Amino acid sequence: MRRFWILLTPLLLAGCIKSSASYYIDDGNNDHVITVRAEQEYFWEKEITLTLVAAHMPECQRVFPMSKVPAHDVSVELFSNGDDVYTVRSGTEVMQVDTLSCALLAEPPPKALGQPVGTFFLDEKKMTFEKAATPHAPAPGTAGAGG
Repeated sequence: MRRFWILLTPLLLAGCIKSSASYYIDDGNNDHVITVRAEQEYFWEKEITLTLVAAHMPECQRVFPMSKVPAHDVSVELFSNGDDVYTVRSGTEVMQVDTLSCALLAEPPPKALGQPVGTFFLDEKKMTFEKAATPHAPAPGTAGAGG
């Protein structure tokens, strides 16, 4: 009977999610990053535990727990406030972190989130980061033109 449970254990863990995605602040350098980790311990759980990791190696690395979110609604938006300050928003939860000191800052006002950088999301069972589309500059001569 014991052998049955040992053989069944991998099947119970097969549906679990344990994945992460990173945004590299300094392109081509993995010493300065923001990472979002997603974890679902058991396949029958309907929620995903999110964790934010700010790293500026070798100076600091810090983990910030985030709220649990429904498994079908994993979406964490990343905004840049300049001066290595970033804001993350997942549903109604908003966190702001200074990536040079890996310090959690006070929550910014809703209108001061910063410039969109991208979104972390769960694609199947894998966390993914997708950069925000860069806004296009208006064509010369069309600024202020109206109909």
